[in-house]
Amino acid sequence: MDLHLKNRVALVTGGASGLGKAIAVALAEEGAGIAVNYRSKKSEADALAEQIQRQYGVPAMVVYADVAGESEVRTMFETVEKTLGPVDIAVNNAAYCANPECAELTLEEFRKCVDINLQGTFLVCRETVQRLRARKVPGNIVNVSSQAALRGSQSGKTAYDMTKAGMLGFTRSLALETAKDNILVNAVLPGLMYTEIIAKFIDTDPEKFNKRSPLGRIAKTEEIAQVVAFLCSDRASYMTGTSVDISGGMALH
Repeated sequence: MDLHLKNRVALVTGGASGLGKAIAVALAEEGAGIAVNYRSKKSEADALAEQIQRQYGVPAMVVYADVAGESEVRTMFETVEKTLGPVDIAVNNAAYCANPECAELTLEEFRKCVDINLQGTFLVCRETVQRLRARKVPGNIVNVSSQAALRGSQSGKTAYDMTKAGMLGFTRSLALETAKDNILVNAVLPGLMYTEIIAKFIDTDPEKFNKRSPLGRIAKTEEIAQVVAFLCSDRASYMTGTSVDISGGMALH
């Protein structure tokens, strides 16, 4: 199925590795130009941009920004616009997870979770909407939440779960605000995925993780990315304010 993404420009925050990398590749496969945002993984971001250009023949670039910073987000958009053109698609994938339980969680760690997961999403969305409205063109925003937003966690991720739940409320409200502009705003709720961060834990005891999903396995990042790519396309032209469960039956939402 052609998702009609050719000649569109997509910005993926936290795009250098893990799910962000898979999303960038999925959008590039459909012909979109890709801006890979990074904060600390420059070498991985550079390698991904080179891979995308070589393998899919679409323009790609890397762009630094801490999404929690207002001026950095604005500069990021300006940089992408000068190099690839105006952003048509924004995927808010950058995230931070504070692991301590609430009783042991420091205010500093709590605020870092809020700053990146909620404030970062707000800043990127605000910049996207302002620029799309100025151009008077439609656009797509996808916010990457988590099944933990609905189910919570038993492993001390209270702040993370709170911010991911907050993203769902923000997605719904922003979708109502921008519906008149045909700017579609949706969220995805991934379940357990095989990523570089948790690979060593999964490889040590795969069954421990697999049995948590009704499907009996954890997801490949590519499986989540394909749904995100669909939501970024005009094939999802009558979807906005939606939270799409991609948890293998964990969330049942």
